[in-house]
Amino acid sequence: MSLIIDTVVKKFARFPALNGASLTAPQGAFVALLGPSGSGKTTLLRILGGLEQADSGGVRFADLNWLDMPARERKAGFVFQNYALFRHMTVAKNIGFGLDVRPRGQRPARGEIRHRVEELLDLVQLGGLGGRYPSQLSGGQRQRVALARALAIEPRMLLLDEPFGALDAKVRKELRVWLRHIHDKAGVTSIFVTHDQDEAFAMADLVAVMNAGRIEQLGTPADVRRDPRSAFVAEFLST
Repeated sequence: MSLIIDTVVKKFARFPALNGASLTAPQGAFVALLGPSGSGKTTLLRILGGLEQADSGGVRFADLNWLDMPARERKAGFVFQNYALFRHMTVAKNIGFGLDVRPRGQRPARGEIRHRVEELLDLVQLGGLGGRYPSQLSGGQRQRVALARALAIEPRMLLLDEPFGALDAKVRKELRVWLRHIHDKAGVTSIFVTHDQDEAFAMADLVAVMNAGRIEQLGTPADVRRDPRSAFVAEFLST
């Protein structure tokens, strides 16, 4: 019941965004994809979520042939840097959106959706704010709404693309602790893209250091810091 990414390749025109990326992580792990811009982190995340198609390679997750499944059936929850909230919808409507748009036979009853939204508002410490609009919230609160929306569909996998990039340093540190707590409570496999070493090492069970479309090293934060396995990893961690 693990996540196995096996030599995934993705090219845009002639540019190799991913050049045989591979990793294995246990189900329920918090995995940080760490590396400089252009190393392939977001491309790999988008392939896992079904927003891009791999040219070759494979992914198995929870005993499923992941890349052969339509994006909707993968049940991956996305959290983006820019929140991607609907400005014309209330916080509650934003959180419940993924449930509201399910096909009729799969859509929960309205009362169930309301109950799920209230549970998630409490989980992300925004109880009582369901009637507000995104413009009435701080950046940190909006990111909490985005995470609640991703969790509403009860995802198999949570995909986070630089979710704290638009926030100031103090709020980022607060949300790191909070997000790790939410991950542990939800028990979902989380893949977290970042170029911030402190963020990756503070939050992750496993850190995958990426360079030129490959995963140069995968290990626990302590192992990666203590024993860099390549010149690139050593140089990257020293910056």
